[in-house]
Amino acid sequence: MTAADTEAKADLLRYLQSARDALVWKLDGLSEYDARRPMTPTGTNLLGLLKHAAGVELGYLGDTFARPSGEALPWLADAAELNSDMWATAAESREDIVGLYRRAWAHADATIDALPLDTVGRVPWWPDDRDEVTLRHAVVRVIADTHRHAGQADIIRELIDGAAGINEGNSSLPSNDPAWWEEYRNRVERAAEEAGTKAP
Repeated sequence: MTAADTEAKADLLRYLQSARDALVWKLDGLSEYDARRPMTPTGTNLLGLLKHAAGVELGYLGDTFARPSGEALPWLADAAELNSDMWATAAESREDIVGLYRRAWAHADATIDALPLDTVGRVPWWPDDRDEVTLRHAVVRVIADTHRHAGQADIIRELIDGAAGINEGNSSLPSNDPAWWEEYRNRVERAAEEAGTKAP
C-alpha cells in the first residue's frame, strides 16, 4: 500500500469515526423510553438509527467485499418486516444494539485496513448489472449515510431534552445561554413571517 493510500484511509476513517461517535453519544443520559421513542411522523428514533447504521456498515464494508461478519441481523432478512432495521423492539436492549454497532465498525475498519481502496466488491442487494463498487466508493457512501443519521440524531436529541452539539467536548454552538437562543429563534421566526407575507 502506498503512503497516499494510507493517508487517504486515515482521512476516511477519521470522518467515519466522528459520525459514529456522535450517534452513540446522542444516547448518553437518556431513559430507555427516550432512546427509542419516535420523534417524527416517520418514526425516526435514536436507537433505531444506530441499529440501521450497524447493518449499513456490515453490508457495505463486509458482505460487499466477501467479508461476512457472522452477526445475525434478522431484521434485514427478505421476510423481515419493512423498516424493522430503524427501530428497537422492547426485547432488544440498548447495550445489545450499541455493542452490535461497535462490532460492526470494528469489522468495517478491518476491511478498510485489509484491502486497497480500489478493490472491487459486489453489493448483494443492488441489481446484478450495477452491483460493482470500489472500497473507496463504499466507504464514502457509508460516511455520507452515517453523517446524515448523526444530523438526524442531533435534531431528535434536541427535541427530547434540548441537548445539541457535535460531541461532548465541542458543542459547535455560538451560545449556551437559553435567553440568547430564545431571542435568536424569535428573530428567525420574524424573518420567516415577513418573507411569508411578501407576494411571490
